[in-house]
Amino acid sequence: MLRIGLTGGIGSGKSTVLQMLAGLGAASIDADAISRGVTAPGGAAIPLIRQRFGPPFIAGDGGMDRARMREHAYAHPAARKQLEEIIHPLVGQESERQALAAESSGARCLVFDIPLLVESGRWRSRVHRVLVVDCRAETQVQRVTARSGLQPDEVRAIIAAQAPRALRLAAADIVICNEGLQLPQLQAEVEEVARTFGL
Repeated sequence: MLRIGLTGGIGSGKSTVLQMLAGLGAASIDADAISRGVTAPGGAAIPLIRQRFGPPFIAGDGGMDRARMREHAYAHPAARKQLEEIIHPLVGQESERQALAAESSGARCLVFDIPLLVESGRWRSRVHRVLVVDCRAETQVQRVTARSGLQPDEVRAIIAAQAPRALRLAAADIVICNEGLQLPQLQAEVEEVARTFGL
């Protein structure tokens, strides 16, 4: 089974590319969804987060207080690193469990949707190829502010906390440039790449 690591900065169109690949027959694993699961009420990361950061970072429902943690983690890089040290191993374990299930079900191609593929350093050895969805930073800001209600400066802070664009591109085996493309054009790009994956 071919394992593809899919990544890209916020607002790059990575999730759209993942949906297109799934539509072409790829199995997929969403690292972000797993991350949200382990930090949700009753999630495996909650006791560790409470122990490391204290009760104020646990919301009333028992899950991680995302807004408070986001603000704290972006203001304090050491805190972000501590949070990643809690979450990444748990995400890795669950991803591997899902990967084995996909393989045993006969999937030919498995796409790992990993926003922090370059940053984590853990993923490169687990995938055969890295696919990066790329666009300019200003395009990212425009897309995210339009869909999320975040202010441009907040989006720029998120972009600054992610791996630099040049570093993502350097890690890529394949790049889809999602700049100025309409959906049918992006679909055509994805189909061309998917053929090289045997889809």
